[in-house]
Amino acid sequence: MVGMKPKDMMPSAAVKFFGAGTAACIADLVTFPLDTAKVRLQSQKAEGVGAMKYRGVLGTITTMVRTEGARSLYNGLVAGLQRQMSFASVRIGLYDSMNNKHVALLLLLWIVTRLMAGCTTGAMAVAFAQPTDVVKVRFQAQVRLADGERRYNGTMDAYKTIARDEGVRGLWKGCMPNITRNAIVNCAELVTYDMIKELILKYDLMTDNMPCHFTAAFSAGFCTTVVASPVDVIKTRFMNSGNGQYSSALNCAITMLRNEGPTAFYKGFMPSFLRLGSWNIVMFVTYEQIKKGLSRAQQYWESPF
Repeated sequence: MVGMKPKDMMPSAAVKFFGAGTAACIADLVTFPLDTAKVRLQSQKAEGVGAMKYRGVLGTITTMVRTEGARSLYNGLVAGLQRQMSFASVRIGLYDSMNNKHVALLLLLWIVTRLMAGCTTGAMAVAFAQPTDVVKVRFQAQVRLADGERRYNGTMDAYKTIARDEGVRGLWKGCMPNITRNAIVNCAELVTYDMIKELILKYDLMTDNMPCHFTAAFSAGFCTTVVASPVDVIKTRFMNSGNGQYSSALNCAITMLRNEGPTAFYKGFMPSFLRLGSWNIVMFVTYEQIKKGLSRAQQYWESPF
């Protein structure tokens, strides 16, 4: 399992919680431009062959730097970090504990308990952190106008403006598709990482070290992107939509299918994969190292002199 160690090295729940949030923030700092490029590509509507402003990962990043400046690649970073500290801490940090609880309660097959643990922590995290995700996506999707005007002047202004113009419910816009998306992501990401790491160690392909964590994380990123891309596109479109544009997430999906075809659900696939793959590598490798370091420190302070 994620973080499975010998008994004397098992990290506490607090170590997992803090380590997951910190590792996720570090991963966001490294991969945020790819996430912004993904959001721009997913938000872009098909309006004719010549009307597409963004094309491909590199093209999107280049266009944004040229027209809006390099800082635009980090639009919404503050909300993104707020999201990771409140979101990743729950969905990743509590995964092992929830996994063990499901094992004790259900006594079902090990894969089922992992899937249930992933779904449970993913849904809990989204319900808690949804406003930070809404603000992050809005910032990433907004384009600086010719006169320099922006939709929101800052992170706190975004929270206030959305609550004022759309009601408090606006901060939880797209919550259900986001719960669906993150339940899928959590299952694919954590369960795939968990299983691949376990198989690598079981067959002695690698030891429990950074190359092992790198391989498992990269595989988890690819599997997650393939499974979660359609829901991710719908979530991004719906969360970034204006009042009344879509009546529901299902209406958003039907409108996309009717107007843009099935390929619209895989818009931004390459930046999604690059982002999720690199994010998983940075996050899991960092998380494993943080847990090891904090567990050793915890043992040191708790050991009798």
